[in-house]
Amino acid sequence: MTADATDNLQSLTSLTVLNATAAQERGLAAIKAGQRAFDLSNVTSVDSVAVSVLLSWQRAAREAGVQLALHNLPASLKNLTKLYGVCGLVFPGQEEEQDLDNTSVAPAAAPADLHHHH
Repeated sequence: MTADATDNLQSLTSLTVLNATAAQERGLAAIKAGQRAFDLSNVTSVDSVAVSVLLSWQRAAREAGVQLALHNLPASLKNLTKLYGVCGLVFPGQEEEQDLDNTSVAPAAAPADLHHHH
C-alpha cells in the first residue's frame, strides 16, 4: 500500500444525512481495500447519522477481522458518540484517548459547587 493510499477519507468534509450513504460506501470500500485508519480532521459538519456511519465502518472492520482506528474526529462528533453511549463501539480500544479529549466538557466537580456546606 502506498503512503497516499493510507487514508482516502481525508477529503471528507461533512458526515450528515445529505452524504451519509456515499460516505458509508467510501469507508466500506476503504476497509475492504485494506485501510485500517481514517483521518476525519477535515470533517466540519456532522449530525446524528454520522454515528450510524461510524458504527457501520467499525462493524465491517470487525467482520473483516481488523481493528479500524478513527483519528481527529470533530468535537461535535465525539460528543454525539458520548450522548448515544457508543464510545466503546466507535472507538474500540481507544476509550482512554476519548476520555482525555473531552475532560473539559463536563467537569466532575461542578455539581458539588452547587451545595452549601454549613
